[in-house]
Parts: sequence; structure tokens; C-alpha cells
Amino acid sequence: MAGAVAAVDLGATSGRVMLGRAGPDELRMRTVARFPNRPVRIRGALHWNVLELYREVCDGVRQATREADLASIGIDSWAVDYALLRGGRMLGMPHHYRDDRNAAAVPTVHEIVGPAELYEVNGLQHLPFTTTFQLAADREDGLLPLAERLLLIPDLLAYWLTGEQVAERTNASTTGLLDARTSQWSEVLLDRLGVGRDLVAPLVSPGERIGEITPEVADELGAGRSAVTAVGSHDTASAVVAVPARDDSFAYISCGTWSLVGAELDRPLFSEQGRAANFTNELGVDGRIRYLHNVMGLWLLTESVDRWSRAAPAVDLESLLAEAAEIPPGRVAEFDPNDARFLPPGDMPARIAAWLTEHDRPVPGTRAEFVRCILESLATAYAESIDLLERITGRALSTVHVVGGGARNTLLCRLTAERTGRTVIAGPVEATALGNVLVQSRAAGTVSGTLESMRDLVRRTCELRHYRPSR
Repeated sequence: MAGAVAAVDLGATSGRVMLGRAGPDELRMRTVARFPNRPVRIRGALHWNVLELYREVCDGVRQATREADLASIGIDSWAVDYALLRGGRMLGMPHHYRDDRNAAAVPTVHEIVGPAELYEVNGLQHLPFTTTFQLAADREDGLLPLAERLLLIPDLLAYWLTGEQVAERTNASTTGLLDARTSQWSEVLLDRLGVGRDLVAPLVSPGERIGEITPEVADELGAGRSAVTAVGSHDTASAVVAVPARDDSFAYISCGTWSLVGAELDRPLFSEQGRAANFTNELGVDGRIRYLHNVMGLWLLTESVDRWSRAAPAVDLESLLAEAAEIPPGRVAEFDPNDARFLPPGDMPARIAAWLTEHDRPVPGTRAEFVRCILESLATAYAESIDLLERITGRALSTVHVVGGGARNTLLCRLTAERTGRTVIAGPVEATALGNVLVQSRAAGTVSGTLESMRDLVRRTCELRHYRPSR
């Protein structure tokens, strides 16, 4: 496959290495490796097993190089989590953003810089696991004073491949330490929060070359000295590149473990209304702003299935979804999927039942009813977020693009169309990897043009499904 690139796409529950190629009328991609991403609990703390992830990534890149002469490798992952390094070595395994140490650090940060003041600089919604709060927890644990460098997960893997330490901007914008107006590290926040200016790495933008694979890594992989290219290393930034929109009157839902519900803006928006509604300004590719709100997402469903699967017989999700689709509207009650109790791993059906009981609402009697309850609750949360987006931005949003794994969920897409009263266009499913491939391909010169032209290519080459509201 001439002009091929490898897209390393790491999600919160699984990872993949995709081999792709993009040209003026061509966008092809296939999986060469897929692997689970299982966090590890050590003495009560939840960590990412990044060494295992790196091994899987190397195995995937090795397979990709057997099948094609790679022009480039790009890496994206979830946001906010990082490793602390000293002398180029990790001081410990990175904590998982769902670890319960993070919430305890929030008051420490807010005593120094209040929520409104933070928002005025970084433009971020309040999430108790943002990097800023995790660093406060590391200081409390005595790790921060020992650290010489902080690298977010995709930047850490790129460093192990190339020896270059950088911070890609789209992911850096999720840390709470970037100035949303300048797209540079905020020296004011770094100084006030006691984060050394040398701790954060030099910033790079999507499309910039990070470096070549080192000779040692190339020998280990049996590969050439492929370049590693910065992409939208926050997976949502890459996913939004592949939203097949025709104009700017769209909302998107990047639907996976989390559901990121947003619109694309040319500049950040710092309104008090947006802050109160917990909307965030994160950087996208080509300097666009991903103005969005986090909804808990399909985590609720996967955690429920995981709990049910511990008992025999094994749970068949497809059968449950088919049963849930037959349940008449109005049969099940809804809950608030953004309640903080749903953030940690655990018995999700029991937590949902407790929420419903506390609010005097009926508890589902079957697993299929639980599934319907989860999907209806998510669809309502999406609709509320999109209505708020319209009011806050003043932009009419006539179409909702659902990308990511949730695009496969016919019932969720249909419910979203009904709840929002808007046409839902579902797909592509592998939007994140496609966006990764497109940015690398543009940097390599096999495609050219704006985000709009790349989205047109996605629209012409990918299978999409349309769901229209009945009303």
C-alpha cells in the first residue's frame, strides 16, 4: 500500500493499529492489530498499564511495516492522563482518570485559583479528573517535586518511539494549563499552581513532524526509520476531523466510552452561561475550537454488561439491544447519566436502580429494560446539550453527526433523532482513526486542503446512515 500511514488509536477500553491511505478520491483503512486496554488496581489505586499498551503498539506497528512501506505513524488516545518522568524514566505507572484520588484534590486547586478564574484562562468545563487536579494529588503524594517532565499518554508513547519529548496541542488543551486564547502554556496558571515551567514539554500542532523512530526501536520492530507525526492526539480531536459535515450547522456526538456533544467554533467562547452549563473550549485540528460538553456515554452500558456477564449465562448485547428496541416508548423511567456516582467502575445497574429509587421512579425489571433506560437517558442528555449549544452559541444546529462506536447502535441513533428533533447521520464508526490517517496523509502530501475538503472525502467514501425524527 503506497503512501500508507499507521494510525495508533487508543481508547479507554481497547486499542487498535490501523493501516490507512488517503488520496484525492480514496480513503482506505483496515485493522492490523486490536487489543484490550485493561487498567490495573494496585494497592487501591487505579492505573493504566502503559507498558503493556506500548508492547501492543509496537507489535501493531511491526505488523503494519510488514504490509506496507510506512510514510508515517500517528498516535491518539484519551485525554488528561500522563506520566511523570525523571531522567527520561517514569516515576510510576500513570493514574487512571477514574481513580478516586482526583476528586479530593479539587478543593486544593480551587483554594489557589477559583473555578471562574480558571475558566477565564483555560476555558474548560469542570471535571474532577482534569490534569490540573491530578497534579495537585501528585504533589500531595510527594511525586511532583521529583518530576522533570510531564508527558500525556500519546506524547509518552511518541517519546519512547522517537526520543523526542513534545506536547501536542489538542491534548494539551485538556490539561487545564493551556491558555485558550493563545494556545500556549499559561505561565500564570503554571506559576500559581506550583507547576514548574520546565515540567511541560514544547508544544507541537497536528501535522508537525515529531521525529523518526530511533535506530534501536527500528531494529526491535524490524522496521525502517518511519516518521512519527503529530495528529489530533486527543481522540475526540481526531474524530471531529472525520465528521462528514457539509457546512457549519452541525452538532457532533463522538460516542464511545464518553459521549462528547459539541459544535465547532472558530474561536473560544467564555460566556458565564457556557461555564454554568459546563461547556468546554478544547483545541481541534487547524486551530478550530471543539466547544463541547461531556456526557457519561456508553460506559454506562459496557459497565452494566460487564456486571451481568459475571453471572451465567454470558450476556449477548446484540440480543439485549433487539429486545430493548421492542419496548414501547414511555415504558421505562430515565435518570441523569452525568451524576457523579456513575464515574467510577462498579455495579452500574445497582447504581442506576439506586438513583431511580431516590427520585421515586420505577426501577427496570429486566436487563433489556435497563438497556432501554440507559439509551433513553443518554438520548435525552444529548438533546438537552444540543439545545443548550444552540442557545449559547447562537448557531442553528440542524444536523447531528454521531461518530465512533455509538454510530453502530441503531436504537441509540433512532432515540437521539427523536429526542433532538433533528436528522442524525451516523458514521463513520472508526472516525478517530480516520481523522488520524487524514492528518498524517495531509502532512505526507497525499491529500491536501482544509478540514472541509477532508470531510468531503469522508462523506464520499464512507458508509453513513440517516435517522430522521418522526415529528
